Amino acid sequence: MKGEESGAPRNRAAITASIMLATIMQGVDNTIANVALPHMQGSLSVSQDQIAWLLTSYMVSAAIMMPLTGWLAGQFGIKYIFLVSVIGFTFFSALAGSATSLTQLVIYRIMQGICGAALVPLSQSVLLSINPPERHGQAMAVWGMGVMLGPITGPAVGGWLTEYYSWRWVFYINVPIGIVAALGILIMIPQNRPTRRESFDFFGFAMLSLGIGALQLMLDRGRRLDWFDSTEVCIEAMSALLAFYLLTVHTVTATDRSFLSRDLLKAPNFVTGTMLMFLIGGILSGTLALIPTMLQHLMHYPVMTTGLVTATRGFGTMAAMFVVGRLIGKIDTRLLILIGLCLTAVSLWEMTGFSLQMGMGPVIISGLLQGFGLGCTFVPLNTLALSNLPRDLLTQGTALRSVVRNVGGSMGIAILVNQLTSSTQLVHARLVEHLRPDNPLMQAPMLPPSFSLNRPSGIAALNAEVTRQAEMVAYVQDFALMLLLVLLAIPTLLLVRRPRPRPAPAAE
Repeated sequence: MKGEESGAPRNRAAITASIMLATIMQGVDNTIANVALPHMQGSLSVSQDQIAWLLTSYMVSAAIMMPLTGWLAGQFGIKYIFLVSVIGFTFFSALAGSATSLTQLVIYRIMQGICGAALVPLSQSVLLSINPPERHGQAMAVWGMGVMLGPITGPAVGGWLTEYYSWRWVFYINVPIGIVAALGILIMIPQNRPTRRESFDFFGFAMLSLGIGALQLMLDRGRRLDWFDSTEVCIEAMSALLAFYLLTVHTVTATDRSFLSRDLLKAPNFVTGTMLMFLIGGILSGTLALIPTMLQHLMHYPVMTTGLVTATRGFGTMAAMFVVGRLIGKIDTRLLILIGLCLTAVSLWEMTGFSLQMGMGPVIISGLLQGFGLGCTFVPLNTLALSNLPRDLLTQGTALRSVVRNVGGSMGIAILVNQLTSSTQLVHARLVEHLRPDNPLMQAPMLPPSFSLNRPSGIAALNAEVTRQAEMVAYVQDFALMLLLVLLAIPTLLLVRRPRPRPAPAAE
Protein backbone atom coordinates (compact mmCIF):
# COMPACT_ATOMS: atom_id res chain seq x y z
CA MET A 1 0.00 0.00 0.00
CA LYS A 2 2.79 2.39 0.84
CA GLY A 3 4.39 1.63 -2.49
CA GLU A 4 1.20 2.56 -4.28
CA GLU A 5 0.85 5.78 -2.35
CA SER A 6 4.45 6.72 -2.98
CA GLY A 7 4.18 5.79 -6.66
CA ALA A 8 0.91 7.57 -7.34
CA PRO A 9 2.35 11.13 -7.31
CA ARG A 10 4.94 10.20 -9.94
CA ASN A 11 2.25 9.25 -12.44
CA ARG A 12 -0.47 11.60 -11.27
CA ALA A 13 0.45 14.44 -13.67
CA ALA A 14 0.59 12.12 -16.70
CA ILE A 15 -2.67 10.41 -15.75
CA THR A 16 -4.35 13.78 -15.21
CA ALA A 17 -3.11 15.05 -18.59
CA SER A 18 -4.44 11.94 -20.38
CA ILE A 19 -7.79 12.18 -18.63
CA MET A 20 -8.17 15.88 -19.32
CA LEU A 21 -7.36 15.39 -23.01
CA ALA A 22 -10.26 12.94 -23.25
CA THR A 23 -12.55 15.27 -21.27
CA ILE A 24 -11.69 18.32 -23.36
CA MET A 25 -12.05 16.31 -26.58
CA GLN A 26 -15.58 15.29 -25.62
CA GLY A 27 -16.44 18.81 -24.45
CA VAL A 28 -15.19 20.42 -27.63
CA ASP A 29 -17.19 17.95 -29.72
CA ASN A 30 -20.41 19.13 -28.07
CA THR A 31 -20.07 22.57 -29.69
CA ILE A 32 -17.45 22.38 -32.43
CA ALA A 33 -19.88 21.09 -35.08
CA ASN A 34 -22.50 23.80 -34.57
CA VAL A 35 -20.72 26.53 -36.53
CA ALA A 36 -19.97 24.09 -39.36
CA LEU A 37 -23.61 23.00 -39.83
CA PRO A 38 -24.30 25.36 -42.79
CA HIS A 39 -21.21 24.05 -44.60
CA MET A 40 -22.21 20.44 -43.92
CA GLN A 41 -25.72 21.24 -45.13
CA GLY A 42 -24.40 22.55 -48.44
CA SER A 43 -21.84 19.78 -48.86
CA LEU A 44 -24.39 17.01 -48.28
CA SER A 45 -27.28 18.82 -50.04
CA VAL A 46 -29.75 18.49 -47.17
CA SER A 47 -32.23 20.83 -45.49
CA GLN A 48 -31.77 22.67 -42.22
CA ASP A 49 -34.03 20.35 -40.24
CA GLN A 50 -32.16 17.31 -41.59
CA ILE A 51 -28.70 18.63 -40.69
CA ALA A 52 -29.95 19.21 -37.13
CA TRP A 53 -30.13 15.41 -36.80
CA LEU A 54 -26.35 15.47 -36.33
CA LEU A 55 -26.83 17.28 -33.03
CA THR A 56 -29.91 15.45 -31.79
CA SER A 57 -28.63 11.95 -32.67
CA TYR A 58 -25.41 12.57 -30.73
CA MET A 59 -27.19 13.93 -27.68
CA VAL A 60 -29.84 11.19 -27.54
CA SER A 61 -27.34 8.34 -27.93
CA ALA A 62 -25.13 9.85 -25.22
CA ALA A 63 -28.14 10.26 -22.92
CA ILE A 64 -29.25 6.67 -23.43
CA MET A 65 -25.79 5.26 -22.84
CA MET A 66 -24.87 7.38 -19.81
CA PRO A 67 -26.76 5.35 -17.15
CA LEU A 68 -24.89 2.20 -18.20
CA THR A 69 -21.50 3.75 -17.45
CA GLY A 70 -21.41 2.91 -13.75
CA TRP A 71 -22.59 -0.65 -14.26
CA LEU A 72 -20.07 -1.32 -17.05
CA ALA A 73 -17.24 0.13 -14.98
CA GLY A 74 -18.25 -2.09 -12.07
CA GLN A 75 -18.31 -5.16 -14.30
CA PHE A 76 -15.12 -4.67 -16.31
CA GLY A 77 -13.12 -2.01 -14.47
CA ILE A 78 -12.82 1.73 -15.04
CA LYS A 79 -9.59 1.54 -17.05
CA TYR A 80 -10.90 -0.77 -19.77
CA ILE A 81 -14.24 1.03 -20.17
CA PHE A 82 -12.44 4.39 -20.28
CA LEU A 83 -9.94 3.10 -22.85
CA VAL A 84 -12.61 1.52 -25.07
CA SER A 85 -14.66 4.73 -24.90
CA VAL A 86 -11.73 6.91 -25.99
CA ILE A 87 -10.73 4.54 -28.80
CA GLY A 88 -14.33 4.22 -30.01
CA PHE A 89 -14.91 7.97 -29.88
CA THR A 90 -11.72 8.61 -31.84
CA PHE A 91 -12.46 5.91 -34.43
CA PHE A 92 -15.99 7.12 -35.14
CA SER A 93 -14.78 10.73 -35.25
CA ALA A 94 -12.51 9.73 -38.12
CA LEU A 95 -15.40 7.96 -39.86
CA ALA A 96 -17.66 11.01 -39.37
CA GLY A 97 -15.06 13.18 -41.07
CA SER A 98 -15.00 10.85 -44.07
CA ALA A 99 -18.79 10.49 -44.38
CA THR A 100 -20.24 11.08 -47.85
CA SER A 101 -23.95 11.12 -46.96
CA LEU A 102 -26.24 12.31 -44.19
CA THR A 103 -27.13 8.72 -43.27
CA GLN A 104 -23.49 7.80 -42.72
CA LEU A 105 -22.82 10.95 -40.74
CA VAL A 106 -25.83 10.42 -38.44
CA ILE A 107 -24.83 6.80 -37.80
CA TYR A 108 -21.26 7.78 -36.93
CA ARG A 109 -22.51 10.57 -34.67
CA ILE A 110 -24.74 8.07 -32.85
CA MET A 111 -21.71 5.86 -32.27
CA GLN A 112 -19.73 8.90 -31.12
CA GLY A 113 -22.42 9.62 -28.56
CA ILE A 114 -22.47 6.02 -27.34
CA CYS A 115 -18.70 5.98 -26.87
CA GLY A 116 -18.44 9.52 -25.52
CA ALA A 117 -21.13 9.14 -22.85
CA ALA A 118 -18.69 7.55 -20.40
CA LEU A 119 -15.82 10.02 -20.80
CA VAL A 120 -16.95 12.78 -18.43
CA PRO A 121 -18.22 10.63 -15.50
CA LEU A 122 -15.25 8.24 -15.69
CA SER A 123 -12.72 11.07 -15.91
CA GLN A 124 -14.16 12.48 -12.70
CA SER A 125 -13.98 9.07 -11.01
CA VAL A 126 -10.37 8.46 -12.02
CA LEU A 127 -9.26 11.90 -10.84
CA LEU A 128 -10.85 11.31 -7.45
CA SER A 129 -9.27 7.87 -7.17
CA ILE A 130 -5.68 8.98 -7.90
CA ASN A 131 -5.79 11.92 -5.50
CA PRO A 132 -5.97 11.74 -1.69
CA PRO A 133 -9.06 13.29 -0.07
CA GLU A 134 -7.22 16.50 0.81
CA ARG A 135 -6.50 17.08 -2.91
CA HIS A 136 -10.04 16.35 -4.16
CA GLY A 137 -10.93 20.06 -4.28
CA GLN A 138 -7.92 20.85 -6.46
CA ALA A 139 -8.61 17.83 -8.66
CA MET A 140 -12.24 18.88 -9.24
CA ALA A 141 -11.10 22.44 -10.01
CA VAL A 142 -8.80 21.09 -12.73
CA TRP A 143 -11.58 18.83 -13.98
CA GLY A 144 -14.05 21.73 -14.01
CA MET A 145 -11.68 23.88 -16.05
CA GLY A 146 -11.36 21.08 -18.59
CA VAL A 147 -15.12 20.62 -18.79
CA MET A 148 -15.61 24.37 -19.35
CA LEU A 149 -12.70 24.72 -21.78
CA GLY A 150 -14.34 22.46 -24.34
CA PRO A 151 -17.58 24.43 -24.88
CA ILE A 152 -15.69 27.74 -24.82
CA THR A 153 -13.07 26.82 -27.43
CA GLY A 154 -15.32 24.57 -29.53
CA PRO A 155 -17.05 27.27 -31.64
CA ALA A 156 -13.83 29.20 -32.31
CA VAL A 157 -11.86 26.05 -33.20
CA GLY A 158 -14.71 24.78 -35.36
CA GLY A 159 -14.92 28.09 -37.20
CA TRP A 160 -11.17 28.21 -37.82
CA LEU A 161 -11.00 24.62 -39.09
CA THR A 162 -14.00 25.08 -41.36
CA GLU A 163 -12.75 28.42 -42.70
CA TYR A 164 -9.20 27.35 -43.54
CA TYR A 165 -9.57 23.61 -44.10
CA SER A 166 -12.95 21.87 -44.28
CA TRP A 167 -15.91 20.98 -42.08
CA ARG A 168 -14.52 17.44 -42.01
CA TRP A 169 -11.68 18.64 -39.78
CA VAL A 170 -14.08 19.36 -36.93
CA PHE A 171 -14.12 15.57 -36.62
CA TYR A 172 -10.57 14.77 -37.77
CA ILE A 173 -9.16 17.01 -35.03
CA ASN A 174 -10.24 14.39 -32.48
CA VAL A 175 -7.95 11.73 -33.98
CA PRO A 176 -4.52 12.91 -32.75
CA ILE A 177 -5.97 14.02 -29.41
CA GLY A 178 -7.73 10.68 -28.96
CA ILE A 179 -4.61 8.67 -29.83
CA VAL A 180 -2.49 10.53 -27.25
CA ALA A 181 -5.23 10.20 -24.62
CA ALA A 182 -5.69 6.48 -25.31
CA LEU A 183 -1.94 5.79 -25.04
CA GLY A 184 -1.78 7.70 -21.78
CA ILE A 185 -4.72 5.79 -20.33
CA LEU A 186 -3.32 2.46 -21.50
CA ILE A 187 0.15 3.04 -20.08
CA MET A 188 -0.44 5.22 -17.02
CA ILE A 189 -3.71 4.22 -15.40
CA PRO A 190 -3.36 1.10 -13.22
CA GLN A 191 -5.90 -1.64 -13.72
CA ASN A 192 -8.44 -1.93 -10.92
CA ARG A 193 -10.39 -5.05 -10.09
CA PRO A 194 -14.06 -5.01 -11.16
CA THR A 195 -16.26 -4.23 -8.19
CA ARG A 196 -19.33 -6.20 -9.38
CA ARG A 197 -21.83 -3.60 -8.25
CA GLU A 198 -25.52 -4.27 -7.69
CA SER A 199 -27.63 -5.64 -10.51
CA PHE A 200 -28.80 -3.29 -13.23
CA ASP A 201 -32.46 -2.89 -14.18
CA PHE A 202 -32.15 -3.67 -17.87
CA PHE A 203 -35.91 -3.72 -18.49
CA GLY A 204 -36.39 -0.21 -17.11
CA PHE A 205 -33.31 0.97 -19.02
CA ALA A 206 -34.59 -0.59 -22.25
CA MET A 207 -38.04 1.00 -21.91
CA LEU A 208 -36.57 4.45 -21.19
CA SER A 209 -34.17 4.12 -24.14
CA LEU A 210 -36.95 2.97 -26.49
CA GLY A 211 -39.25 5.77 -25.35
CA ILE A 212 -36.64 8.50 -25.77
CA GLY A 213 -35.42 7.14 -29.11
CA ALA A 214 -38.90 6.77 -30.60
CA LEU A 215 -40.01 10.20 -29.39
CA GLN A 216 -36.88 11.85 -30.82
CA LEU A 217 -37.37 10.12 -34.18
CA MET A 218 -40.95 11.34 -34.27
CA LEU A 219 -39.86 14.93 -33.57
CA ASP A 220 -36.98 14.80 -36.07
CA ARG A 221 -38.94 13.29 -38.97
CA GLY A 222 -42.51 14.36 -38.21
CA ARG A 223 -42.64 17.61 -40.17
CA ARG A 224 -40.98 16.11 -43.24
CA LEU A 225 -43.41 13.14 -43.23
CA ASP A 226 -46.50 15.28 -42.54
CA TRP A 227 -46.78 14.10 -38.94
CA PHE A 228 -49.59 11.65 -38.21
CA ASP A 229 -50.53 11.22 -41.84
CA SER A 230 -47.39 9.08 -41.98
CA THR A 231 -47.40 5.44 -40.88
CA GLU A 232 -43.82 5.75 -39.65
CA VAL A 233 -44.61 8.67 -37.36
CA CYS A 234 -47.66 6.85 -35.96
CA ILE A 235 -45.53 3.79 -35.19
CA GLU A 236 -42.90 5.95 -33.49
CA ALA A 237 -45.54 7.75 -31.41
CA MET A 238 -47.19 4.49 -30.33
CA SER A 239 -43.81 2.96 -29.51
CA ALA A 240 -42.89 5.92 -27.33
CA LEU A 241 -46.25 5.86 -25.51
CA LEU A 242 -46.04 2.10 -24.92
CA ALA A 243 -42.45 2.27 -23.69
CA PHE A 244 -43.16 5.11 -21.25
CA TYR A 245 -46.30 3.31 -20.04
CA LEU A 246 -44.39 0.08 -19.38
CA LEU A 247 -41.63 2.07 -17.65
CA THR A 248 -44.21 3.73 -15.40
CA VAL A 249 -45.88 0.42 -14.51
CA HIS A 250 -42.53 -1.23 -13.91
CA THR A 251 -41.35 1.62 -11.67
CA VAL A 252 -44.54 1.53 -9.59
CA THR A 253 -44.75 -2.26 -9.23
CA ALA A 254 -41.08 -3.33 -9.07
CA THR A 255 -40.32 -5.14 -5.82
CA ASP A 256 -36.56 -4.71 -6.06
CA ARG A 257 -34.37 -1.89 -7.36
CA SER A 258 -35.88 -0.22 -10.44
CA PHE A 259 -34.14 1.98 -12.99
CA LEU A 260 -36.18 5.01 -11.87
CA SER A 261 -36.10 4.92 -8.08
CA ARG A 262 -39.43 5.69 -6.45
CA ASP A 263 -37.55 7.51 -3.69
CA LEU A 264 -36.09 9.89 -6.28
CA LEU A 265 -39.53 10.65 -7.66
CA LYS A 266 -40.80 11.40 -4.14
CA ALA A 267 -38.16 14.12 -3.60
CA PRO A 268 -39.83 17.44 -4.58
CA ASN A 269 -36.57 19.36 -4.95
CA PHE A 270 -35.10 16.67 -7.19
CA VAL A 271 -38.19 16.53 -9.41
CA THR A 272 -38.45 20.33 -9.72
CA GLY A 273 -34.71 20.75 -10.27
CA THR A 274 -34.71 18.04 -12.93
CA MET A 275 -37.63 19.68 -14.76
CA LEU A 276 -35.73 22.96 -14.79
CA MET A 277 -32.61 21.20 -16.05
CA PHE A 278 -34.66 19.75 -18.93
CA LEU A 279 -35.75 23.29 -19.85
CA ILE A 280 -32.24 24.72 -19.56
CA GLY A 281 -30.83 21.93 -21.71
CA GLY A 282 -33.36 22.79 -24.42
CA ILE A 283 -32.62 26.52 -24.32
CA LEU A 284 -28.84 26.12 -24.30
CA SER A 285 -28.69 23.53 -27.08
CA GLY A 286 -31.44 25.19 -29.10
CA THR A 287 -29.68 28.56 -29.04
CA LEU A 288 -26.34 27.03 -29.99
CA ALA A 289 -28.02 25.31 -32.94
CA LEU A 290 -29.92 28.38 -34.19
CA ILE A 291 -27.47 31.26 -33.82
CA PRO A 292 -24.62 29.97 -36.09
CA THR A 293 -27.05 29.17 -38.90
CA MET A 294 -28.76 32.55 -38.56
CA LEU A 295 -25.47 34.44 -38.67
CA GLN A 296 -24.12 32.57 -41.70
CA HIS A 297 -27.30 32.16 -43.77
CA LEU A 298 -29.00 35.48 -43.16
CA MET A 299 -26.21 37.88 -42.25
CA HIS A 300 -23.46 36.26 -44.31
CA TYR A 301 -20.95 36.09 -41.47
CA PRO A 302 -17.77 34.13 -42.26
CA VAL A 303 -17.66 30.88 -40.34
CA MET A 304 -14.60 32.05 -38.38
CA THR A 305 -16.40 35.19 -37.23
CA THR A 306 -19.44 33.09 -36.32
CA GLY A 307 -17.30 30.85 -34.13
CA LEU A 308 -15.75 33.77 -32.29
CA VAL A 309 -19.10 35.50 -31.74
CA THR A 310 -20.80 32.38 -30.37
CA ALA A 311 -17.83 31.54 -28.13
CA THR A 312 -18.72 34.53 -25.93
CA ARG A 313 -21.59 32.50 -24.49
CA GLY A 314 -19.07 30.12 -22.96
CA PHE A 315 -17.13 33.00 -21.40
CA GLY A 316 -20.33 34.21 -19.76
CA THR A 317 -20.96 30.75 -18.32
CA MET A 318 -17.40 30.50 -17.01
CA ALA A 319 -17.66 33.91 -15.32
CA ALA A 320 -20.94 32.86 -13.70
CA MET A 321 -19.32 29.68 -12.35
CA PHE A 322 -16.67 31.72 -10.54
CA VAL A 323 -19.24 34.12 -9.09
CA VAL A 324 -21.68 31.41 -8.03
CA GLY A 325 -18.87 29.35 -6.53
CA ARG A 326 -18.23 32.20 -4.07
CA LEU A 327 -21.92 32.86 -3.33
CA ILE A 328 -23.20 29.30 -2.98
CA GLY A 329 -23.93 28.53 0.64
CA LYS A 330 -23.92 32.24 1.58
CA ILE A 331 -27.27 33.19 0.05
CA ASP A 332 -30.43 31.24 -0.69
CA THR A 333 -29.89 28.81 -3.58
CA ARG A 334 -33.35 29.60 -4.92
CA LEU A 335 -32.39 33.26 -5.24
CA LEU A 336 -29.36 32.38 -7.37
CA ILE A 337 -31.55 30.29 -9.67
CA LEU A 338 -34.11 33.11 -9.89
CA ILE A 339 -31.38 35.59 -10.84
CA GLY A 340 -30.08 33.15 -13.49
CA LEU A 341 -33.53 32.59 -15.01
CA CYS A 342 -34.25 36.33 -15.04
CA LEU A 343 -30.95 37.07 -16.80
CA THR A 344 -31.72 34.32 -19.31
CA ALA A 345 -35.15 35.84 -19.90
CA VAL A 346 -33.61 39.30 -20.45
CA SER A 347 -31.16 37.88 -22.98
CA LEU A 348 -33.95 36.12 -24.89
CA TRP A 349 -36.03 39.31 -24.81
CA GLU A 350 -33.10 41.13 -26.39
CA MET A 351 -32.83 38.38 -29.01
CA THR A 352 -36.46 38.96 -30.01
CA GLY A 353 -35.25 42.35 -31.26
CA PHE A 354 -32.71 40.87 -33.69
CA SER A 355 -32.94 42.19 -37.24
CA LEU A 356 -31.11 41.86 -40.52
CA GLN A 357 -29.69 45.36 -40.13
CA MET A 358 -28.03 44.85 -36.72
CA GLY A 359 -24.31 44.53 -36.12
CA MET A 360 -22.63 41.84 -34.06
CA GLY A 361 -22.95 43.84 -30.81
CA PRO A 362 -26.44 42.58 -29.86
CA VAL A 363 -25.40 38.98 -30.60
CA ILE A 364 -22.31 39.23 -28.37
CA ILE A 365 -24.10 41.03 -25.52
CA SER A 366 -27.09 38.66 -25.50
CA GLY A 367 -24.73 35.67 -25.70
CA LEU A 368 -22.68 36.84 -22.73
CA LEU A 369 -25.83 37.61 -20.75
CA GLN A 370 -27.46 34.29 -21.56
CA GLY A 371 -24.28 32.37 -20.81
CA PHE A 372 -23.98 34.14 -17.45
CA GLY A 373 -27.65 33.52 -16.67
CA LEU A 374 -27.51 29.82 -17.49
CA GLY A 375 -24.23 29.52 -15.60
CA CYS A 376 -25.95 30.95 -12.54
CA THR A 377 -28.44 28.09 -12.64
CA PHE A 378 -26.21 25.03 -13.22
CA VAL A 379 -24.44 24.69 -9.87
CA PRO A 380 -27.38 25.93 -7.74
CA LEU A 381 -29.74 23.52 -9.52
CA ASN A 382 -27.41 20.60 -8.82
CA THR A 383 -27.11 21.66 -5.18
CA LEU A 384 -30.85 22.08 -4.91
CA ALA A 385 -31.76 18.78 -6.54
CA LEU A 386 -29.13 16.58 -4.89
CA SER A 387 -28.52 18.19 -1.50
CA ASN A 388 -31.22 16.32 0.44
CA LEU A 389 -30.98 12.97 -1.35
CA PRO A 390 -29.72 9.96 0.62
CA ARG A 391 -26.15 9.11 -0.32
CA ASP A 392 -27.17 5.79 -1.86
CA LEU A 393 -29.31 7.70 -4.38
CA LEU A 394 -26.75 10.34 -5.38
CA THR A 395 -25.19 8.30 -8.19
CA GLN A 396 -28.54 7.41 -9.73
CA GLY A 397 -29.81 10.96 -9.30
CA THR A 398 -26.74 12.44 -10.97
CA ALA A 399 -27.01 10.03 -13.91
CA LEU A 400 -30.73 10.71 -14.36
CA ARG A 401 -30.17 14.46 -14.39
CA SER A 402 -27.50 14.09 -17.08
CA VAL A 403 -29.94 12.03 -19.15
CA VAL A 404 -32.68 14.64 -18.72
CA ARG A 405 -30.35 17.50 -19.68
CA ASN A 406 -29.27 15.75 -22.89
CA VAL A 407 -32.82 14.74 -23.79
CA GLY A 408 -34.01 18.29 -23.15
CA GLY A 409 -31.29 19.57 -25.46
CA SER A 410 -32.09 17.15 -28.28
CA MET A 411 -35.85 17.69 -28.08
CA GLY A 412 -35.38 21.44 -27.83
CA ILE A 413 -33.34 21.45 -31.04
CA ALA A 414 -35.91 19.31 -32.87
CA ILE A 415 -38.88 21.43 -31.76
CA LEU A 416 -37.19 24.77 -32.47
CA VAL A 417 -35.92 23.73 -35.91
CA ASN A 418 -39.37 22.37 -36.85
CA GLN A 419 -40.95 25.60 -35.65
CA LEU A 420 -38.38 27.60 -37.61
CA THR A 421 -39.12 25.78 -40.85
CA SER A 422 -42.91 25.96 -40.46
CA SER A 423 -42.86 29.65 -39.47
CA THR A 424 -40.62 30.55 -42.41
CA GLN A 425 -43.08 29.00 -44.86
CA LEU A 426 -46.08 30.65 -43.20
CA VAL A 427 -44.53 34.13 -43.01
CA HIS A 428 -43.27 33.84 -46.60
CA ALA A 429 -46.78 33.02 -47.80
CA ARG A 430 -48.21 36.03 -45.98
CA LEU A 431 -45.58 38.41 -47.32
CA VAL A 432 -45.96 37.40 -50.97
CA GLU A 433 -49.73 38.02 -50.84
CA HIS A 434 -48.98 41.73 -51.27
CA LEU A 435 -46.31 41.39 -53.97
CA ARG A 436 -48.66 41.83 -56.93
CA PRO A 437 -48.29 43.99 -60.06
CA ASP A 438 -51.49 45.89 -59.17
CA ASN A 439 -49.97 47.02 -55.86
CA PRO A 440 -48.65 50.62 -56.30
CA LEU A 441 -45.81 49.87 -53.89
CA MET A 442 -44.58 47.24 -56.34
CA GLN A 443 -44.02 49.78 -59.10
CA ALA A 444 -41.15 52.16 -59.76
CA PRO A 445 -39.93 54.31 -58.14
CA MET A 446 -41.10 52.60 -54.91
CA LEU A 447 -39.58 49.27 -55.94
CA PRO A 448 -35.87 49.12 -56.85
CA PRO A 449 -35.19 48.01 -60.45
CA SER A 450 -33.37 44.89 -59.21
CA PHE A 451 -36.71 43.67 -57.77
CA SER A 452 -38.80 44.40 -60.87
CA LEU A 453 -41.80 42.12 -61.28
CA ASN A 454 -41.49 42.41 -65.05
CA ARG A 455 -38.25 40.41 -65.24
CA PRO A 456 -37.59 36.81 -64.15
CA SER A 457 -34.34 37.89 -62.52
CA GLY A 458 -36.19 40.59 -60.54
CA ILE A 459 -38.85 38.12 -59.37
CA ALA A 460 -36.13 35.66 -58.27
CA ALA A 461 -34.24 38.38 -56.39
CA LEU A 462 -37.43 39.58 -54.71
CA ASN A 463 -38.37 36.04 -53.68
CA ALA A 464 -34.91 35.50 -52.18
CA GLU A 465 -35.23 38.70 -50.13
CA VAL A 466 -38.73 37.77 -48.96
CA THR A 467 -37.43 34.35 -47.89
CA ARG A 468 -34.61 36.01 -46.00
CA GLN A 469 -37.02 38.34 -44.21
CA ALA A 470 -39.37 35.44 -43.43
CA GLU A 471 -36.52 33.41 -41.92
CA MET A 472 -35.54 36.34 -39.69
CA VAL A 473 -39.10 36.61 -38.42
CA ALA A 474 -39.12 32.84 -37.78
CA TYR A 475 -35.89 33.06 -35.76
CA VAL A 476 -37.37 35.86 -33.66
CA GLN A 477 -40.49 33.74 -33.05
CA ASP A 478 -38.26 30.88 -31.84
CA PHE A 479 -36.51 33.23 -29.41
CA ALA A 480 -39.91 34.46 -28.22
CA LEU A 481 -41.01 30.85 -27.62
CA MET A 482 -37.92 30.20 -25.49
CA LEU A 483 -38.56 33.44 -23.59
CA LEU A 484 -42.11 32.31 -22.83
CA LEU A 485 -40.88 28.95 -21.53
CA VAL A 486 -38.38 30.63 -19.19
CA LEU A 487 -41.06 32.96 -17.84
CA LEU A 488 -43.39 30.01 -17.24
CA ALA A 489 -40.60 28.14 -15.45
CA ILE A 490 -39.86 30.88 -12.92
CA PRO A 491 -43.00 30.23 -10.79
CA THR A 492 -41.93 26.57 -10.33
CA LEU A 493 -39.34 27.84 -7.84
CA LEU A 494 -42.26 28.29 -5.44
CA LEU A 495 -42.41 24.48 -5.24
CA VAL A 496 -38.82 24.26 -4.04
CA ARG A 497 -37.98 23.86 -0.39
CA ARG A 498 -34.90 25.40 1.12
CA PRO A 499 -32.17 22.70 1.21
CA ARG A 500 -31.36 21.43 4.68
CA PRO A 501 -27.64 21.20 5.47
CA ARG A 502 -26.33 17.67 5.76
CA PRO A 503 -25.41 16.62 9.28
CA ALA A 504 -21.70 16.59 9.91
CA PRO A 505 -20.20 13.09 10.15
CA ALA A 506 -19.57 11.87 13.66
CA ALA A 507 -15.97 12.15 14.82
CA GLU A 508 -14.21 8.85 15.22
